[in-house]
Amino acid sequence: MKYVLVTGGVVSGLGKGVTASSLGVVLKACGLRVTSIKIDPYLNTDAGTMSPFEHGEVFVLDDGGEVDLDLGNYERFLDVRLTRDNNITTGKIYQSVLEKERRGDYLGKTVQVVPHITDAIKNWIESVSAIPVDGKEGPADVCVIELGGTVGDIESMPFIEALRQLLFSVGQNSFCLIHVSLIPVLGVVGEQKTKPTQHSVRELRALGLTPHFLACRSAEPLLESTRQKLSQFCHVPVGNILNIHDVPNIWHIPHLLRNQNAHDAILRHLELQSVANPPNLQEWTERAGTFDNLKNSVRIAMVGKYVGMADSYLSVVKALLHACIACSLKPVIDWIAASDLEDDSSKLTPEAHATAWKTLRNAACVLVPGGFGDRGVNGMILAAKYARENKVPYLGICLGMQISVIEVARNVLSLERANSSEFDDQTPNPVVIFMPEGSKTHMGSTMRLGSRRTLLQSRDCLTAKLYHSSDYVDERHRHRYEVNPDMVSILEKSGLKFVGKDETGNRMEILELTDHPFYVGTQFHPEFKSRPGRPSPLFLGFILASIGQLESYLQNPQNGSL
Repeated sequence: MKYVLVTGGVVSGLGKGVTASSLGVVLKACGLRVTSIKIDPYLNTDAGTMSPFEHGEVFVLDDGGEVDLDLGNYERFLDVRLTRDNNITTGKIYQSVLEKERRGDYLGKTVQVVPHITDAIKNWIESVSAIPVDGKEGPADVCVIELGGTVGDIESMPFIEALRQLLFSVGQNSFCLIHVSLIPVLGVVGEQKTKPTQHSVRELRALGLTPHFLACRSAEPLLESTRQKLSQFCHVPVGNILNIHDVPNIWHIPHLLRNQNAHDAILRHLELQSVANPPNLQEWTERAGTFDNLKNSVRIAMVGKYVGMADSYLSVVKALLHACIACSLKPVIDWIAASDLEDDSSKLTPEAHATAWKTLRNAACVLVPGGFGDRGVNGMILAAKYARENKVPYLGICLGMQISVIEVARNVLSLERANSSEFDDQTPNPVVIFMPEGSKTHMGSTMRLGSRRTLLQSRDCLTAKLYHSSDYVDERHRHRYEVNPDMVSILEKSGLKFVGKDETGNRMEILELTDHPFYVGTQFHPEFKSRPGRPSPLFLGFILASIGQLESYLQNPQNGSL
């Protein structure tokens, strides 16, 4: 196994995840099999209990792992299926070591960070990197490891030491270290400054790791004088200094790396030239160029709770992008804070209220994504009502599906106090209830998680047609509330049809509204399995409906591309 480690310096948020993913794409384009590991130095066992405002979205894997959003980038870029073990956290490592200590596995020894924690990290990396994630048998050729955070952070020290030991054990020609750093330009001087990167590399070398490559983030391409200076003071050959400057869209980055011959240098260092081919990035090049040249756009109203941070809905944004590209459209997402649509907002913040409603009415379609808690719920209900009454395409995901059920129950069936027990545990009409198998005492990993089968009730329903008349779909879930099965017969009198159910037939998975161009709610999250060039069928249908082309597509479906 060959390892490519990506670390970051100077500041967080430089794009280590996209850099690691793009490196994987280039290596895969050379004919190599690639897997990925993300190391998060926080003490949480996983990302499941973190606020989207603080950490971005929680990405869900097939096996139910709640992981960092960077694993979503890996899956989308590399088209692989990762496992929960591909996300290593400090919490997981310490938990595994402490469990061994309680069992007596350490034979009475004093358990310490070195060697016990560092050994656990090395063993985890070596075992997980051998697990195939591309549907083929046998281990991959290369494992790309991203170390989260910034070099020098106190919480990442055990991982740095473990990786230093791993480098020593596997040898220089099986381990490649790429350090992502910032090259800022001060406004007054206008000069590309290398000192922050010099200090970052010095910090890394003091910890026992010397970078083989520098991936320099900058607004503009690096000057030759800047590259020479970095080479001289960071002990990195000029040919190994990669420049990842700002580009119109991230699909250009694999092409950017290829043009700098990053693959040649990495393959030479890892002694893989004999088994690799010249990189074939034709699809990525065409995709990036297509997006840059799009002229027409579609306005999408995203009505949610966490709209202050785009990363909170990153997979939804990417799924919309994949669907729009397939329709030769550029997505224009109008973020609407659900609370701004509520009646109370008209008195407290009238300008925000008026702006939110104007934005909603100007959109071609409405999407209500997942979320937890009661803040903004009434605004989402108003958005669902607007879409239903005005025949505007509507896609409700997880909470968004539950919102549409509450809205129909209140405004069509006249059950004025209909609600979810999540928001009102005293409601006389609980159309959404807590799942019986859920835990009310523990929050982490207690939801209904991962890939589950949904049986389609009819091949004539819109969802079945979009999935090409399948009898079932396998999609990823993350929820602890569900539509009340005792209320289904009443709800279906309104025109709602539950066209997808779980294998027991008691859990509602997909709803559609008759006599509407596109009104679909899903309990699962279709965005997690959307890929560039292979958009989620429901997102594709949603966008097609918003431009009036859904009917013609259904008469002549073309497997995700128009």
